[in-house]
Amino acid sequence: MAASTGPVRVERVVTSGTFSLDGGTWDVDNNVWLVGDDREVLVVDAAHDADAIAAAVGARRVVAVVCTHAHDDHVNAAPALAERTGAPVLLHPDDLELWKLTHPDRAPDGELSDGQEVDVAGVTLRVLHTPGHCRGAVSLHAPALGTVFTGDTLFAGGPGATGRSFSDFPTIIESIRERLLTLPPETVVRTGHGDDTTIGAESGHVEEWIARGH
Repeated sequence: MAASTGPVRVERVVTSGTFSLDGGTWDVDNNVWLVGDDREVLVVDAAHDADAIAAAVGARRVVAVVCTHAHDDHVNAAPALAERTGAPVLLHPDDLELWKLTHPDRAPDGELSDGQEVDVAGVTLRVLHTPGHCRGAVSLHAPALGTVFTGDTLFAGGPGATGRSFSDFPTIIESIRERLLTLPPETVVRTGHGDDTTIGAESGHVEEWIARGH
């Protein structure tokens, strides 16, 4: 009899460090998401601390390190984690310029594209290109798990910031409206920072966000 691989599950590792862009630096806590079972796992956003992420992974095989976008606080530990695990780092090519600000001498191993499917432990995550917070931002929808990983595109209470380089407010609103709020309302939104929310909880607030002029 084959050894049990356990249920497919989502795990959160919170790591701390800094985010720097446009001449400013801020202290941040990041959500690093692990999706998988007892045998293999996908890492979403390798932030700050490769050792802490590797400890959470344990002996499991890392299928890939997927970057929801290339801000330094979301990718700064990706090469180190990839070196430790042998997993490829995947990024949407529209964020390559941003990636190079953090890793000028190390390119991602593969590209993400809209509609692409990434499989782990028998579960499929579908890539949704959701630009606005930056040009190559993506979300990962896992229908079988009833969840979507939105990086910094959608948070509990509103869209991600668009006041810095590579970002655009009308674009992020269009991404949220057309790509995220069309998902089932019970879908759990697992964000790049802070608490979870649901698509249903956020769906009534778009006009309010626009009025606030994020």
